[in-house]
Amino acid sequence: MAEEEESEINGGPASMDSTESRWVFQDEDDSEIEDDYDGDDNSSQRTAATAAALDSEDEDDNAEQRLIRTGPRIDSFDVEALEVPGAHRNDYEDFSVGKRITLAFQTLGVVFGDVGTSPLYTFSVMFSKSPINGNEDVIGALSLVLYTLILIPLVKYVLVVLWANDDGEGGTFALYSLICRHAKVSLLPNQLPSDARISSFRLKVPSAELERSLKIKERLETSQALKKLLLMLVLAGTSMVIADGVVTPAMSVTSAVGGLKVGVDAIEQDEVKMISVAFLVILFSVQKFGTSKVGLVVGPALFIWFCSLAGFGIYNLVKHDSSVLKAFNPVHIYYFFKRNSTKAWYSLGGCLLCATGSEAMFADLCYFPVRSVQLSFVFLVLPCLLLGYLGQAAYLIDNPNDSEQAFFSSIPRVAFWPVFLVANIAALIASRAMTTATFSCIKQSTALGCFPRLKIIHTSRKFMGQIYIPVINWFLLAVCLVFVCCISSIDEMGNAYGIAELGVMMMTTILVTIVMLLIWQINIVIVLIFVIFFLGLELTFFSSVLWSVTDGSWIILVFAVIIFLIMYIWNYGSKLKYETEVKQKLSMDLMRELGSNLGTIRAPGIGLLYNELVKGIPAIFGHFLTTLPAIHSMVIFVCIKYVPVPVVPQSERFLFRRVCPKGYHIFRCIARYGYKDVRKENHQTFEQLLIESLEKFIRREAQERSLESDGDGDTDSEDESSSSRVLIAPNGSVYSLGVPLLAEFKDTSKPILEASTSEEVRPVPPPSDPSMSDTEQSLERELSFIRKAKESGVVYLLGHGDIRARKDSWFIKKLVINYFYAFLRKNCRRGIANLSVPHSNLMQVGMTYMV
Repeated sequence: MAEEEESEINGGPASMDSTESRWVFQDEDDSEIEDDYDGDDNSSQRTAATAAALDSEDEDDNAEQRLIRTGPRIDSFDVEALEVPGAHRNDYEDFSVGKRITLAFQTLGVVFGDVGTSPLYTFSVMFSKSPINGNEDVIGALSLVLYTLILIPLVKYVLVVLWANDDGEGGTFALYSLICRHAKVSLLPNQLPSDARISSFRLKVPSAELERSLKIKERLETSQALKKLLLMLVLAGTSMVIADGVVTPAMSVTSAVGGLKVGVDAIEQDEVKMISVAFLVILFSVQKFGTSKVGLVVGPALFIWFCSLAGFGIYNLVKHDSSVLKAFNPVHIYYFFKRNSTKAWYSLGGCLLCATGSEAMFADLCYFPVRSVQLSFVFLVLPCLLLGYLGQAAYLIDNPNDSEQAFFSSIPRVAFWPVFLVANIAALIASRAMTTATFSCIKQSTALGCFPRLKIIHTSRKFMGQIYIPVINWFLLAVCLVFVCCISSIDEMGNAYGIAELGVMMMTTILVTIVMLLIWQINIVIVLIFVIFFLGLELTFFSSVLWSVTDGSWIILVFAVIIFLIMYIWNYGSKLKYETEVKQKLSMDLMRELGSNLGTIRAPGIGLLYNELVKGIPAIFGHFLTTLPAIHSMVIFVCIKYVPVPVVPQSERFLFRRVCPKGYHIFRCIARYGYKDVRKENHQTFEQLLIESLEKFIRREAQERSLESDGDGDTDSEDESSSSRVLIAPNGSVYSLGVPLLAEFKDTSKPILEASTSEEVRPVPPPSDPSMSDTEQSLERELSFIRKAKESGVVYLLGHGDIRARKDSWFIKKLVINYFYAFLRKNCRRGIANLSVPHSNLMQVGMTYMV
């Protein structure tokens, strides 16, 4: 089903630079058995064995897999993927120095706003749970903050997790996509072996370390329980990211505006709330202007903020007490817990706030280069944060009673109002950090079938990853305002903030551990150290914030559960619908019995039947045949499919295959998109690109058949002599060097016979050219037929398949399918809406499946 974003699909120059054999899993190189017919009118009658093979399309996904070395394969479903341009080119390569500086400012404004504003509230929340009873408490709390900053944002995220990006994409769904690419763990059974031959997949050649990952891969693929558990972990992490998008604006803005209570004695908490609400409304209202525009404006402001943190940190160190530098000795953490025991444990929730925004660094990778994020954090963000916390601690040594507003109290009076202004600007910037991360995660989850389709607006012509989702934006604003008005204190907000942040962190730790085992294939000891240390650390923090969940932070848990249920119900319903469509697809026996006229009248024109099936003939097609008085002379089953890669190269976009013999004029087209791909063409452009790709497919099919007919008669053999006549693309497709190139085919099409009202539309063969072979004449006849059908018009055949639970189903299943899923499907964005197809070109038929 087509979706809201569309991408320009222009064929690029062929780049075929590999004739080597490749390493594959054994079942990948097996024949891809489908219902789709791959033959011509002159083929002999098929044997019973062949017919049986064509009628069976289900592959044994659970078969034992092992790596074997094989030669390139010929697959008619991959001929359109012949022109492989190589790996996707990064948007940020070859930039000038000035452009890189601009990107650095945008990185500050978008990625680091959240973690950059943590000094506003970290010490305030910590010391509200564990009051200062002496200098050792301040130094112990400072030591705890310093090492939390070093261990979680720096060691875990910057040095480890950021390397687990999916071609520049970050977040929980990017990790899930990376795992799905290397193991068949997706619950939606629409994977094809041809997907693994997209150049973006970049699968590894076998090695000794690969054997261990193969065992893990086999275990994940054969266990339905593990697949469901993995999906639930991903959905839980994503729901926490969305919840983070609510808490971050509330916490950052309220804590920044709370500085007024230091500058103006008459200001009360109610006034702080009202001003915070006004700021939040303004913040979400400007979100539609995009990351590039807003990031470029606020980037310098955040740079000033970081410089202020460092400057006033040094000022306070010099003026008050530089002895706080001994907090770099971790023994003071032990002293802190020894002196305060339970109170120190409670304060862990506040301590974690210094690391909030770590997940934003990972989730916002789609906006900026990985290297710039890493370098900016190490050389600018982290040093400024450390100096800021050291300065606050030095101030609190001399002024322990000012811990409620530690940051603003530590600012000299002469600089208070400028810093207050910059702090509020930085807080607004921080609020956008998780909002943009939320947009990115929702787009990824939508593409992978785990979130209802929504309108997505691309805010940058240059960078396709920068998006805005209006519905989510206003939904987050509404929940955020409710959260601010219901939570009375900054301490309760901090506790809710910790719950949301830790939920994402723990899910990321588990998924990165799977990536280490399955994909990176590093030493098991290193993996165990990583997972035991960081998961144990995060569970310790989580136990602290969970203990105080009754103070109002339960609101965020309820919100995250609601989002989780929405995603799980959508995925569950989509999976049931797809499986039912697979079971009820039409058989090839029925198609052969109907004949080439399909038991009805074939009217001139092309019918594009949109359906989600990647194999077989959808049942909705039979509904069209019985409902409509006629069907088009050419029918193309179009499936818009998202594969677990960020971007599918444009020349690998369309895959075509014949359905039934040539005289039926029925084709299947799978348009493959990555979850980062932008799709913006209108229906005329889409039709033109589709027909051009179909013509290329037919020409290449004729070339391959010509190559087979020129051989020694054994079309199934792949001996050494044939390799000298073909060029093998990296995806395994074949390009013949023994037949004319595509450009050498001349357009000799002539007007074809007008369509009969009772018989199949057949082209009149053009005047016979003695110099043309039978294959070339057959090719020109078919191309002429396609052009004539295109001139007659293109109609979009939309089959709206709904599902209902059977009467004997469980009550919970009826409730989920008949009400919740039906409500989501009714209110989500229709897949064809973005093509702006005129109503005169639309034909819709509804069908209900009982599941």
